[in-house]
Amino acid sequence: MDQSTILDLCRSTLTTALVLVAPALLVGMTVGLAVSLFQTLTSLQEQTLTIVPKMLAVVATLLMLLPWILGTLVEFTSSLMRNLAEYGRAG
Repeated sequence: MDQSTILDLCRSTLTTALVLVAPALLVGMTVGLAVSLFQTLTSLQEQTLTIVPKMLAVVATLLMLLPWILGTLVEFTSSLMRNLAEYGRAG
């Protein structure tokens, strides 16, 4: 396996990983910003008020997107297995 093949595999793996986690990260960031704004406006500085809503929002997002995430992972793995012989010959 040559260097360009390894770089292509790494690039596609990282791209797939970023696409899969981006919705959960965006939801966590949005909820965190909203909670921080709420805490600033009400002068509440409770730590559990920041963590619990973010955790619940991220878990709910991941549960809702689970079929899409699994489909994307199956597609990526299938593509990887289909091209496995080609990757072996590239060296």
